Order: sequence, then C-alpha cells, then structure tokens
Amino acid sequence: MGVIRLVLVEDNRLFRETMELLLGLRPELELVGSLENGRQAIAVCAELAPDVVVMDYRMPGIDGAQTTAAVLKASPRTRVICLTASVSDEERELVLAAGAVACITKLESLDRIVEAILEVGEAAAA
Repeated sequence: MGVIRLVLVEDNRLFRETMELLLGLRPELELVGSLENGRQAIAVCAELAPDVVVMDYRMPGIDGAQTTAAVLKASPRTRVICLTASVSDEERELVLAAGAVACITKLESLDRIVEAILEVGEAAAA
C-alpha cells in the first residue's frame, strides 16, 4: 500500500498543530490538508479527494456529522474518522449514520489514532 493521503479537520488550533507535527513524523501518512472548520473541509476534499479525513465533531458552523455527509458527497471514496474530545451516544450515532467509519476520542494514544488511520486507509485502498 502506498502513502495514505490525510486531511485533518480540527477547530482547536493548538491541538491541530500538535497533530500536524505528530502525524507528519509518520512516513506512511501524507497530510495534504489541515483545516479549522467543516466548510473548508468540504471544499478541500472535493478538490483533493484524500484517502482519510480525521474530523472533529464539535466545530463552529456545521458539526462533524453534517460535514461528514457533505465530504462524502463531494469525495465518495474518502473515509472519515471522527476524533473528538467527548461524544454522546446520540452524536456518535449521527456521525456514523452520516458515513464515518469510526469515532474515537482524543484521549486515545497517538499510536491508537494512527493505527485507526492506517486501518481505514488500507481498507479504502483495497
């Protein structure tokens, strides 16, 4: 499998920049976009068709479920992982119903987050 092209969507600038640095150290991942809101994600995914999007749930404007549905409409082969600080059962159901393939919390280790990205990216390429 080749390099997994990844877009990160996170409104918290410090967390987003930290994730950019950490994900950038992984040779199997290529961060092709790092965005602060859902509207940006929809436009970038329509243009770049990344393999995987790591999407925050709670963002200003449109939430992770709404953004997931729009991203998948714009880029049907993209796989979305919701990564959020906390998510209710209802929000988890909404984001999965919108087409996300996984929903994990920011409390997970970086290794677990990367493992989820690799699993989803490899499945998308198969």
